[in-house]
Amino acid sequence: MAIGTIFRCEICGEESDNPTRWVVIDCSSQHLTVYRWSYDAATRPGARHYCGERHAQVYISRWFEANCS
Repeated sequence: MAIGTIFRCEICGEESDNPTRWVVIDCSSQHLTVYRWSYDAATRPGARHYCGERHAQVYISRWFEANCS
């Protein structure tokens, strides 16, 4: 991991430089992919970061609502 890289949860704003139990989501209007935390997944363009499963679920619910309504 790059020294000094800070990641922020998209839901609550929590920040961490060691987010080992976090979740990464990559999505567009047509697909949504959930990854266990890895630096490679977290640093992809457009990656979204969540401090845990609960906040990832909040985003997933919002994504379905926006794309399926």
